[in-house]
Amino acid sequence: MTTSTRTPTDIDRLAEEHLDAMVALSPLEATYLGVPGRDTEIDDLSVEGLRAHRDQAARTLHRLDTVEPEDDTDRVTAAALRERLGLEVESLDLVLAGQAPVELNVIASAPQAVRDIFDLMAKDTEAHWETIIARLEAVPTALEQYRSALRWSAEQGQLAPVRQVRAVAGQCRDQAGDEASSFDALTEESAGQPEAIRTHLASAVGGAKQAFGALAAYLEEELVARAPESDACGIERYRLHSRSFLGAEIDLEETYRWGQEELARITAMMRETAEQIRPGASVAEAVAVLDEDPGYALEGTEALREWMQVTADRAVAELTDSQFDVPEPVRRIECMIAPSQTGGIYYTGPSEDFTRPGRMWWSVPKGVTRFSTWRELTTVYHEGVPGHHLQIGQTVYRSELLNRWRRLASWTSGHGEGWALYAEWLMADLGYMDDPGNRMGLLGGQSLRAARVVIDIGVHCGFEAPAEVGGGQWTYDKAWQFLTTHAHENEESLRFELDRYLGWPGQAPSYKIGERLWLELREECRRREGEDFDLTAFHRRALDIGGVGLDTLRAAVLGEL
Repeated sequence: MTTSTRTPTDIDRLAEEHLDAMVALSPLEATYLGVPGRDTEIDDLSVEGLRAHRDQAARTLHRLDTVEPEDDTDRVTAAALRERLGLEVESLDLVLAGQAPVELNVIASAPQAVRDIFDLMAKDTEAHWETIIARLEAVPTALEQYRSALRWSAEQGQLAPVRQVRAVAGQCRDQAGDEASSFDALTEESAGQPEAIRTHLASAVGGAKQAFGALAAYLEEELVARAPESDACGIERYRLHSRSFLGAEIDLEETYRWGQEELARITAMMRETAEQIRPGASVAEAVAVLDEDPGYALEGTEALREWMQVTADRAVAELTDSQFDVPEPVRRIECMIAPSQTGGIYYTGPSEDFTRPGRMWWSVPKGVTRFSTWRELTTVYHEGVPGHHLQIGQTVYRSELLNRWRRLASWTSGHGEGWALYAEWLMADLGYMDDPGNRMGLLGGQSLRAARVVIDIGVHCGFEAPAEVGGGQWTYDKAWQFLTTHAHENEESLRFELDRYLGWPGQAPSYKIGERLWLELREECRRREGEDFDLTAFHRRALDIGGVGLDTLRAAVLGEL
């Protein structure tokens, strides 16, 4: 491995200037990417802030037309910039023209971003806590700006569905309260700091909680009555969402049919695996057997964290050199229990200098203390190595190949989540999921991801529901019946899952569709190269391109740019 830096071209410089402008407009994104210097601030969440992002993307696209690529790396960068920024302009133009709502959903809108950023911030020194306090004190202004954007959007007749408004209002109420607020975790984490710091922090936490309470009241008292009942965004807007999350254009009707076929294939494999777990057992019965098996049980969040860490470290050690060239800094991953209690599992990448390592986070729901490793082994591989940690960490490291925008900010969901699902199957191919319980966990996750494809596309595009739920028009009850038939999680988790699909169109299918496109690319390379095809070389070549959209990835790997 080499850490020598690529000699910048004009296109490299343009991409890096865009990154600098982007993080100047979004201090939250700067912290998320590990770019220092803006950690006391929060984005301008007003309509003017959205317009600034739109205009910056448009300026970069205009400048891109004036420079010529010098090599293949430049050609990929130019294609990725045009695809990513073009979609950003197209999406924001709809919002700014009053033809689409300001983003409000249960998982990836301003209320979640403002709260969750504090999980990533350093908390080791007095200076770190002073930075946290400064950002906490910026929360009231940021949420007032966000209310102004929602108010403007409502005046244009554009609001998120009422189901999302009510659910986000509930989340904000939790953050404002004394029992479920994850802001209180900051107070607990500051133990050992000087009294003056803790006093100042308590005041700032109080102000942030009050601001979330005000946002909850606004949503409940003003927006709920005006928000539309229908969850569906419609097929035209869905096409744009799908392209944004995949970085690829797909045939939605064909993909909807494929999703049902893929789900049937996975269901058949789950039935075969259930037979191995207990002869004659149904899938549900086999799941119950596994959940009662003490060999898979973990008690307490610290036991969960330790198991995650040991499992992730073992995967890094065993796959390094044998399957992947893992750079030294990427061999470190931290497994964390998130202060928030939403139930999500997610990965955050390392900072550019790797002083903050890549981290796997588990946001354990309140009151949950028992965990089953058979369900979660595949998740560790998804979030760690060979999944997100390898993919994202390796990209951050590649300064000898890629400019900073390519390394830090060109990630797309279909590429990243598709690779992570691909990585889960790869671990099965390598023998890591041969145990029937662990294989059932892999298949259960795949079943959920395939069900997402069907529900998400079907509901938002208005396609006919499957016969197993009565056909006809999709409804919430049909979606719930379909989801609970094909997923074996607890009700609270699945209710959140369904709300996520209904409020964030196109994102949830990007996992399984992304995996499909990764597999298609691999098989096309195998077909073209014949006996010369080498899987390890394919992985290295594809991952070295970084997190570009899937159409750009395909063209780059196949030499078609």
